[in-house]
Amino acid sequence: MKKTKQLYEGKAKKVYLTDSPELLIVEYKDDATAFNGLKKGSIAGKGVINNQMSNRLMERLEQAGIPTHYVEELSERETVVKKVSIVPLEVIIRNISAGSFSKKYGVEEGIVFDQPTIEFSYKNDDLGDPLLNDYHALALKLATPEEIETIKKYAFQVNEVLKAFWNECGITLVDFKLEFGKTSDGSIILADEISPDTCRLWDSKTKEKLDKDRFRRDMGGVEDAYSEVMNRLLNHK
Repeated sequence: MKKTKQLYEGKAKKVYLTDSPELLIVEYKDDATAFNGLKKGSIAGKGVINNQMSNRLMERLEQAGIPTHYVEELSERETVVKKVSIVPLEVIIRNISAGSFSKKYGVEEGIVFDQPTIEFSYKNDDLGDPLLNDYHALALKLATPEEIETIKKYAFQVNEVLKAFWNECGITLVDFKLEFGKTSDGSIILADEISPDTCRLWDSKTKEKLDKDRFRRDMGGVEDAYSEVMNRLLNHK
């Protein structure tokens, strides 16, 4: 599998066309951004960890019957994925109050919900990724009613699989962001990544933050936190 030309460069990844029209190569970078790109920095080794972690979790989700874009890992930083057109909805599942949820609704962090919540935001940096509901998504023609239902179903299934897995690693899955894409035949599959960049992960005993919040909030120890999560994943039997 060979790269032919760069298709796109985002905040955390570069995407390349390949000699196959249905496949792309994703290369993970160490660049880090927060607050819609207002805060920028670098986290040493992040690209390697996010690539490898995402691939292992996607393999686990595939085994649970959730279709993903993952094809094969090429190297520490590069992975072959199925080419999709991204549905412009960011899907956030929350199990515990934290981050923007706590800020918006005036509640402390750490409240465990009776059941997980789901929210959508419009994937549009210029607009600041505003929150929207199903009716907004339909009005903007971002997805069909059937696609929205499929995305919700998969998102909650992903939550159940990941929550159980991280729990076995001594980590609490607080919340996370997903993105979905459509393949050439119109099927909805999980895309993007699953990593400490896109998930809030707390140590189950100490509640220590093991994710990108350490970068967002200038808490220090970012590289150590990412490495700790990766080590627990790799040591999980």
